[in-house]
Amino acid sequence: MADGIRFIEKNFLHTLPDIKKFADKCVSNTNFDPELYYKYDVKRGLRDLDGKGVLTGLTEISEIRQNKLVDGKVVPCDGKLFYRGYNVEDIIAGFPQDSNFGFEEVTYLLLFGQLPTQDELDEFKGILATYRALPDTFVRDVIMKAPNSDMMNSLAKSVLTLHSYDNMANDISIENVMRQSLQLIAEFPMLAVYAYHAYNYANKHSLFVHNPNPMKSTAENILMMLRPDRKYTELEAKVLDIALVLHAEHGGGNNSTFTTRVVTSSGTDTYSAIAAALCSLKGPKHGGANVKVCGMFDEIKENVKDWADEDEVTAYLEKILHKEAFDKSGLIYGMGHAVYSISDPRARVFSGFVKKLAEEKHMMNEYTLYENVRKLAPVVIGKERKIYKGVSANVDFYSGFVYSMLGLPIELYTPLFAIARISGWSAHRMEELINAGKIIRPAYMSIAEERKYIPMDKR
Repeated sequence: MADGIRFIEKNFLHTLPDIKKFADKCVSNTNFDPELYYKYDVKRGLRDLDGKGVLTGLTEISEIRQNKLVDGKVVPCDGKLFYRGYNVEDIIAGFPQDSNFGFEEVTYLLLFGQLPTQDELDEFKGILATYRALPDTFVRDVIMKAPNSDMMNSLAKSVLTLHSYDNMANDISIENVMRQSLQLIAEFPMLAVYAYHAYNYANKHSLFVHNPNPMKSTAENILMMLRPDRKYTELEAKVLDIALVLHAEHGGGNNSTFTTRVVTSSGTDTYSAIAAALCSLKGPKHGGANVKVCGMFDEIKENVKDWADEDEVTAYLEKILHKEAFDKSGLIYGMGHAVYSISDPRARVFSGFVKKLAEEKHMMNEYTLYENVRKLAPVVIGKERKIYKGVSANVDFYSGFVYSMLGLPIELYTPLFAIARISGWSAHRMEELINAGKIIRPAYMSIAEERKYIPMDKR
């Protein structure tokens, strides 16, 4: 024992460890042949070779359709998204033109499985307004202390800390989980916006904290709390409201929602389940995708002189695809989706609102560039890549552009996704608790050879 202590004192206590050495050792002893996935018919990423998700559960909350039957054959079609059986396009088309409470109506639908009457919606809005308040000193003691440049981490920290302020935090009865869910849905805009203000203040900017207005919608409160003068136009609020509606839910198989259901199946508390979902959504392959889209377009704007010139735009998209431009990944961000092929219904619905906002903001040149990339990218990708299904613009293609036109900080792009998706996560958590009885535990096959242990003195 003494020899071991002396060895540590001599070799480690006064030097920084060579972590790269350990990382390299881990990589060299952990890599295995990817062909083994095919040999053992492993559904990598819980998807078939054609990209179709492996069936792991049942849900009534939402449905994605991307195929149809024609003469007995399954063929791709324009994508459709249903919330509780209602086509999202029909839902949005049915919203009153003078209302910015579409997100609240959709949240009610997702949670309770039916469309609200006006009285029921008014009561629900009142409940959310009541819950739109954080515990005393929470902003000062939690959000303002140790501010983070990553708002998703700040959001996850705040959600986990709220557990300490809840006297019934570990109670997973349906009534209590419903109460917790409604509170988190109402609190998310404040947690995200205040975290951004705290980070700004830590970096020598002015601090202002606006309280939410109980008479305003979620979209209106986000804009009001973010802006020093609290002002916004009706179209700005409407477009942000539609963005929240389109991001509220997307089936049980998306990574963060599946995370919610996996963690919920263990019997854990609401705060832990939602924090886990946030950590999943943060990833650039999921909720962080729109930030990548914006970065890509910033580079295109700098290097393409004529945004309306299709040949010039095509040439630069080819450079991106050839790993010669942007982040050298060879990916044209915002194009393609794990599920949709011919079209993403969310992008299809969103595009009309995007154009209206671009007209109001006098940003039609940028809109023209986006439309050119939307039209040309699938052609460029189709010529050079083997693809098993069609490629089209997804909702992330437009959302970052919308947020930039609204003057929203890029640090809040992914948290805005979370502010919307907390409605879907909450609905799936409730459904999992009500209907499931087993912990979710998929199988992994070990491909390691059995080895005989060698004592230390014989190695």
